[in-house]
Amino acid sequence: MARIFTPLRIRKLLVRNRIWLSPMCMYSCENEDGIVGDWHSVHLGARAAGGFGLIMTEASAVSPEGRISPHDAGIWNDDQAAAWKPIVEFVHSQGAAIGIQLAHAGRKASTHRPFPGEISGIVTAANGGWDVIGPSAERYPGLKNPTVMTTDDIERVIADFASAAERAIAAGFDAVEIHAAHGYLLHSFLSPLSNHREDQWGDSFENRTRFLLETVKAVRSTVGDEFPIFVRVSATDWAERGWSIEDSTHLAPLLSDAGCDLIDVSSGGNVPAEIPLGPGYQVPLAATISAELRERALDTYVGTVGLITDGTQAEKILAAGDADVVLLGRAGLREPNWPMAAKGPLRSDTPFWPPQYIRAEL
Repeated sequence: MARIFTPLRIRKLLVRNRIWLSPMCMYSCENEDGIVGDWHSVHLGARAAGGFGLIMTEASAVSPEGRISPHDAGIWNDDQAAAWKPIVEFVHSQGAAIGIQLAHAGRKASTHRPFPGEISGIVTAANGGWDVIGPSAERYPGLKNPTVMTTDDIERVIADFASAAERAIAAGFDAVEIHAAHGYLLHSFLSPLSNHREDQWGDSFENRTRFLLETVKAVRSTVGDEFPIFVRVSATDWAERGWSIEDSTHLAPLLSDAGCDLIDVSSGGNVPAEIPLGPGYQVPLAATISAELRERALDTYVGTVGLITDGTQAEKILAAGDADVVLLGRAGLREPNWPMAAKGPLRSDTPFWPPQYIRAEL
């Protein structure tokens, strides 16, 4: 059997294969209340029926001010959690698992959704925008000036992540992923390019990583010992004197010790940078982190993402030990049935074709 079709157990969760849907913002809560609806049900449900092993939801805000845009999904209240529940149930009915990405946009919040033909840029106060927060007073280019967070602010956000994780369990999710990538709040604390603090939350590597590690510990304390926790990181800022792959390699064992079960390796997003895009361009970053975890005999898994487009490419990544799972983004948008389409050339007999589609099996 091809490696991408082999199951993976993470604590109590058994995922049917190693092909996962990457978290991707849909910006489709049309009432601007964080409550998901038909679009999310069809979008995520189609990928579950299409054979993905685990479906990751889009970034879902842990507080109203944690949204990227007014149209973001949320899980900061019980009504939002209730709206997720039927989506979770349908995904389960198709044999897939589902995780929710918990997020706070930090200094990249209060922006319009990036839809063609719609207004772009920041959402002003007159149009329902909100103040943004960050580690320091430095804004992301073109966006709002952030208010510097106090220790009380930081502790409140940590509690928001923990509360969101509790709601995720109530909604039936199989895992949570803490979003610490792409320049959003937790990543902005990690990087010396955005964190200029001189207190216990900045300056040294130990202090800059404290917010993320305390968040992971708080979520672990909330969800208990059997529930999987993932963390998405940007392994590098792709910028001089920024967060680097060496930093991420140092961070990985600390995440494992804090209770993280899988590190979802992405990159960039904290500052404008030249990123060397190409097929599998982030796989070497995941491979470096995987090697470090193996060297330390830690059982935290690694996921990789970034222009992975076909089954043979994905299989080679896993066969080389560069990662334990592959997460598909744009390829998953183009082809909801990607795992079924990849099955034939890899000669797998994994039985996850929906009976409604069996006449199309190769």
